[in-house]
This record gives sequence, structure tokens and C-alpha cells, in this order.
Amino acid sequence: MDDKLLKAFEIANFMTTLANQKKVLHEEFQQNCVYFFNGATFKVSRELINFTKTLIDLGHTDSVLIDDNNLPVDISDLKVFLDTILSIYASATNSYQTQYQKIKDSRSVESLLDL
Repeated sequence: MDDKLLKAFEIANFMTTLANQKKVLHEEFQQNCVYFFNGATFKVSRELINFTKTLIDLGHTDSVLIDDNNLPVDISDLKVFLDTILSIYASATNSYQTQYQKIKDSRSVESLLDL
């Protein structure tokens, strides 16, 4: 096989593997952002964090939020809830960044698959 053709196949294989690894990493990030609270499921996002912070800034100490299953959930202490979701989001994003850096630094299919 021609060396140029072989090199093109290697690059295509690397790019496909890289795209797959990035997709898997993002899915892991999304899973790490799920918070189960009082039988409810919340996907921790910047939107949820900002909404909770806004409620606190407006003087609310408790509230009813709608979870990801469209069910109302009584949050009796918004400050504790905010601290918890901030911690979850920070942990998930830090892990995501660390793993992404490993992917970014990989230069071969084998090194990508070892992650």
C-alpha cells in the first residue's frame, strides 16, 4: 500500500477515535452533573445554579423547584441546595477538564484508547 494512503488511513482512524473519546467524555460529564435529592432528579447546569442563586438573592430561603421529570420538589434550604449543586458542578467540570487535557495531549490511537 502506498505510504501516503497508509498515512491518510492512520489520520482518519485517529480523528474518528478522537471524536469518539470526546463524545464519551462529554457523556460522562453529563452523568456527573446529575443530582438526586428528595426523590427528585436534577441535572445540575449553569441555569439551575443561576436560578437558585437568584431566588436566594431575592430573599427566599425555601422554594419549590421543578425537577427533570417535571415534578415539584420542596427545597427547604436553598443555600444548602446551592452549595451542593455548585460542588457537584465544580467537581464535574474539573474532572472533565482533566480528562480532556489527556485526550488533547494524546498523539496516537493507542494512547487515546488507554485513557
